[in-house]
Amino acid sequence: MPSSPVASTSSIPFDPARLDEINASLADASPQDVLTYAIDFIPGLFQTTAFGLTGLAATDMISRISRKRKQPHAVPLIFLDTLYHFPETLDLARRVEKKYQLELQTFRPPGVETVEEFEKKYGEKLWETDEDTYDYLVKVEPARRAYDTLGVKAVITGRRRSQGADRATLEPIEIDSTGLVKVNPLCRWGFQEVKDYIDMAGVPYNPLLDQGYKSVGDWHSTVKPKDGEGERSGRWASNKTKTECGLHKDYFAMKRAFEKKQLEQARAAADKARGDEEVGESSVDLSQETDATSQDLGASFSDLKLGA
Repeated sequence: MPSSPVASTSSIPFDPARLDEINASLADASPQDVLTYAIDFIPGLFQTTAFGLTGLAATDMISRISRKRKQPHAVPLIFLDTLYHFPETLDLARRVEKKYQLELQTFRPPGVETVEEFEKKYGEKLWETDEDTYDYLVKVEPARRAYDTLGVKAVITGRRRSQGADRATLEPIEIDSTGLVKVNPLCRWGFQEVKDYIDMAGVPYNPLLDQGYKSVGDWHSTVKPKDGEGERSGRWASNKTKTECGLHKDYFAMKRAFEKKQLEQARAAADKARGDEEVGESSVDLSQETDATSQDLGASFSDLKLGA
């Protein structure tokens, strides 16, 4: 392990105010070094995973660090079950649990456990009719619920610079708008480096990759990238401009947008129940509700801030 990260951080715990200094000290660190630093100095650390190659490599590295220390798997795993994963992904989740002797903390969309329940409550093919709401329900809300339930202060991600778009300038450690610390241990690796590690270490991976897929999400939106297309270009078949599912977007903006839509729907339903032909005045005051919601957001997730 290079001496710089240890020398500069070993005497004190993680301090968000020193983020630039810490990232500078990790500039030449290997993924294993970044993970070791995170395990030792960042509190409330979990790994969120959809069992992509990069996340699997990180899980294997954590396992090796843990075994070397003769400890159980050092970082608990959170799996967001969207209910629309490929069967191969769900089978991989079970294999990872068994191989690394860990228990997945699984979270699903609010109030439902099956596809049938989801579509009855939220509508069929919601990813086509309202993609932002779909992302909020299957990824963003379950993630925040997981963080609140489990006391998560930091997460290990599978993001890499080579994936492009918003990820092109990733640092090993970042802090988002909610105060959540995001550790990106393989941010400097390319796809081939990750795949080489997977093969070398004998890490189980999704068999769909052998069929030409490179980034696997929900079955209804994932296609094989064409020759010359980027690694994540097949992730959202119907939306070529999309680069993130919502987990790494502005959480507060997504929550406000979702709640505004809910209020609009409630207003429309109230108008219809009164027999109004057109949407007019309503007992639902949308502006006041939205303002109150905005004020509540900071308090709702204040416990996510480091040191809370």
